[in-house]
Amino acid sequence: MSTITEIAILVLAAFVGFEVISKVPNTLHTPLMSGTNAIHGIVLLGGLLVIADSSGVLEKVLLVVAITFGTINIIGGFFVTDRMLGMFKRKPDLPEDGQEGEGE
Repeated sequence: MSTITEIAILVLAAFVGFEVISKVPNTLHTPLMSGTNAIHGIVLLGGLLVIADSSGVLEKVLLVVAITFGTINIIGGFFVTDRMLGMFKRKPDLPEDGQEGEGE
């Protein structure tokens, strides 16, 4: 493929991705983020496999940077997902009128 064709595919993919993500309702963001974390895990595994066959120093540096950013993205995604799921947990019932904890 020519460079122009590859750039056109990249621009169209970015546009379609933006349109699809912007139409997702708020209630589906947590499951969507969990799925995205799984996809990023596959991408991270691919980066680890590619770094084994890399030969140049620049290739290895770029792959280490990509693997680092991918790992940060996965971990951050799991933290955000956990925090969002925590918002749906029931809060414990509060004691009535502060009777608990009095030294009688």
